[in-house]
Amino acid sequence: MKFDRWTRRVTMLLGAMAVTLSGCTTWVTTQVTAFSDWSGSDATRTYAFTRASDQQNNLELSTYEALVGNELTNQAFRRVNSRDAHYLVGLGYGTRSDMVTVSQPVYYYNPWPAPYYWGRPMVDPWGPFGPFPAGYVGQSYPVYTHLLSIRITDRASGKEVYNVTARNSGDEPSLVRAMPYLARSALADFPLGNGVVRTVRIPLDGSGGAPSNEAAVGAPPAPASAAKTVQ
Repeated sequence: MKFDRWTRRVTMLLGAMAVTLSGCTTWVTTQVTAFSDWSGSDATRTYAFTRASDQQNNLELSTYEALVGNELTNQAFRRVNSRDAHYLVGLGYGTRSDMVTVSQPVYYYNPWPAPYYWGRPMVDPWGPFGPFPAGYVGQSYPVYTHLLSIRITDRASGKEVYNVTARNSGDEPSLVRAMPYLARSALADFPLGNGVVRTVRIPLDGSGGAPSNEAAVGAPPAPASAAKTVQ
């Protein structure tokens, strides 16, 4: 029957649309700011993490050091004992919560049907709702800003040679879920020039959580080759 053929065609079309939409990529967007006096070579890229006295047994910090260490390895760094390291690497991190209020339009339902003309109802050009909002109402949402800073100093002289900060925002409250993207963004295109500010976008891994406003969430992160830097 024609109806059956038409139904099959619609079903196939909807299926194709679903496949297309499922292939859409969501990005984690991070702002990166770097200050640099870097002149090192690959031969001298040995490092050790440094901690404050009250951080010696900090499991959270150990987790973040492992993530940053993976990214340093991708940049030809090699982790060694503190006494043999050319560089010392220190981490700073944190999350700030803010409330953002957004004004949203409110429409009221029009219960009256369209007027009749020559015995037939006219089409209401505005539909059941008016053409303009009757007013606005403020909706408040939590926004979380996650931050990671990486400070590299020359061990022998104590001179700071590289300081980079990665920051992103969204509705994801967990810093640990944001950290893989912060670490990857902070060390993308290492070393950046002094005073450089960049936006780094990394595709969200399909097994991770759903982001909002392109904020960093989910783990594990996408491959490093997929990171994009926007000037």
